[in-house]
Order: sequence, then structure tokens, then C-alpha cells
Amino acid sequence: MTSPGPEDLVVAQASLDDWTVVGGWAADEGWNPGLSDSASFFAQDPEGFFIGRIGGEPVSAISVVNYGADYAFLGFYLVRPDLRGRGYGSTTWKTALAHAGGRTVGLDGVVAQQDNYRQSGFELAYRTVRFSGVAPAGQAPSGVRPAEEADLAAITAYDRGCYPADRPRFLERWLTEPGHRTYVRIVDGRPTGYGVLRPARDCPRIGPLFADTADDARALFSALAAEAAGGEVAIDVPETNAAGIALVEGLGLTPSFETARMYTGPVRPFAQERVYGVTTLELG
Repeated sequence: MTSPGPEDLVVAQASLDDWTVVGGWAADEGWNPGLSDSASFFAQDPEGFFIGRIGGEPVSAISVVNYGADYAFLGFYLVRPDLRGRGYGSTTWKTALAHAGGRTVGLDGVVAQQDNYRQSGFELAYRTVRFSGVAPAGQAPSGVRPAEEADLAAITAYDRGCYPADRPRFLERWLTEPGHRTYVRIVDGRPTGYGVLRPARDCPRIGPLFADTADDARALFSALAAEAAGGEVAIDVPETNAAGIALVEGLGLTPSFETARMYTGPVRPFAQERVYGVTTLELG
């Protein structure tokens, strides 16, 4: 009996319920997805998630989430391990990428796929390294406190300078999702950084961690690590931020995973020196 080919694959937009199985695939790959990520992801672009099915059974997935008119981010590019090498991934990719239209597309590519991404027009911007370990946690330093509803506008404005697109819908969910812990540092009446800790499959993940200075980032990291109650945490640090790398290494965290941030074209300038930890490898 002939195995189903790419022409038998039906790729369609996924629902939030559909994405539960994809989260399981991501966990199997060792990506340590957050326990409640999907609702925030879908808040940004509910039409940007796709599943490929053979005979109604999910076999492949991808997300292409649009941020405004100029930028999109690709993630969750997955094919079930027992069905790889049959062209399902390529078909899913081509179908979903059309959702981005003429936008520049970014992604965080695992090492094994980076050559394939280059062939699809993506160019390396920088490496991102996941660090994990048990970080020392003390009391929240001066100026650091849990974020309140009244801080949302200021945090959203701060985020705008640290990311290549505006993302208010995503942030509204991400900052307040049950289980997420958001801290902000206020100096002289204005935010000098913020960070979020969220529960995940293997250990809590910190992201984003955006801050004006290394001192701001260290203060926020300390408060977030305290929320982990002395357990292990993980954070994805752009290699271009030498102060960020020095910070986590100085706290005793060690590298465990790496990806490459890649783009298909130019992106809006943003303060890369403030990015001490990216938000997620799935949505940028």
C-alpha cells in the first residue's frame, strides 16, 4: 500500500484547541513550552496557526503570526517524528508562509534547520542561547515590584522600543495570564525595565527580560528568580548582548540550547542592548 504523499496533506488554520497537540510535540522536542502560552499567542493573530492533516489526523504544524503591516514571526515548524522526510513539512511551510504576505518574517531556527532556512531566504542576525540553572534569589531590590494593571500602558510603550513591532494584544494577555509573574522596575517615576516568569513543562522560563542597564536586568532577574522558589529557571539570551551573557553566567546558569535569529529582510530598529532575554522562541 502506498504511503500518503504531500498531495494528500490538508493544511488548514488551527484552533486554540488544536494547538494542544502541537504543544505536546514541542515538549517532545525539548523546547520546554509554557503551560499557558497558546492563549497569548492566539491573542496576537488567531489566523496565524496552521495544522497539516492526513486522513484527519494531525501530522504537521507551523505558526506565522503577523504583527502589524510590516513584520511576522514564524514558529512551531514541526512534523511528527515518525512521518518526517515525506514532504509534509515543506507543504505546510509553503501554505502557511503566504499568511505573512509581503512582511519581513523572523524566526528562531534550531541548528539542524538553519541551512534549510537560508535556502528559503532567511539570513542570520544573531545566535540566541538558552541558559538554565538554579539562580540565587534575594529580596526584590529597590524599585522592583509586581506589575499592576495601571502599568500596562507604560510597559507596552517600553516594549515598543525593545521589539521590531508593536504587540499590544499579545502583551495584554502575556502580562496577566494566570501563572505568569510580571515585575517592573521604576526609577524616578518611569520604567527602566520589566520581566515575566511563566510556568513551563520542564522549568519556569523568564521572558521577556528587557532593561535599560545590566543593573536593572539583574534586579528584575532577582525578583523573578525568587518567584521560582529556589528552583531551576531558563532564559534565552541574544549572543549580541554581552552584558546579558555575563549576567546569567555570573549567576551560575549554563548554556543548554541554541537557536539562530534569522530574518527575510529588514526590521524596524529596536534597542537590542536592552534585550537581556527574548520573550519566546516561538513568537519572538
